[in-house]
Amino acid sequence: MSEPKNIVLGVSGSIAAHKAIDLASLLAKAGCVVDVVLTQEAQQFVQSLPFQTLTRRRVITSLYDEEESGVVHVRAADRADLLLVAPATANTLAKLALGLADDALGCIALALRPEAKLLVAPAMNGKMWSHPATEANVATLARRGAAFIGPDEGLLSCGYEGIGRLWPVDGIAAQALQMLGIEPADD
Repeated sequence: MSEPKNIVLGVSGSIAAHKAIDLASLLAKAGCVVDVVLTQEAQQFVQSLPFQTLTRRRVITSLYDEEESGVVHVRAADRADLLLVAPATANTLAKLALGLADDALGCIALALRPEAKLLVAPAMNGKMWSHPATEANVATLARRGAAFIGPDEGLLSCGYEGIGRLWPVDGIAAQALQMLGIEPADD
């Protein structure tokens, strides 16, 4: 039996952050080791406990989190086969495209092993998604090899109808598992 795949699930500050709890659960049930990173903004919407309970792993909430074997964000990057950012806000996309390392998620993204994959699931207001700055950031990340899933269309939390919703979590999980070469489990 092969070693389980390691996924770092980066959760940024979107109203859709609560959906990342189900995403973490699906990935853990598929046999992956899931390290969750909550940005400071994500912590306005969700707390660590549900993620910790479902993944049975400590949640990274700060750049200054430490563990006995070293700096936690560097260890997470060293282990990662996939960095999955879901939901990814416009701000997070910009930070990733610029290579900013002002939080644990940004540091993990910069410290990933070259063979690790990056999957991004955007969620934001449709005007933000279609803004030229966001389009440029998406193009930059895609040129570097990032894969994107979504955003979806529908009623947004801001009350607008249109593009910007987080892609359904079962679809995100399926894409992540496919990128890692994991066959979906039969239900």
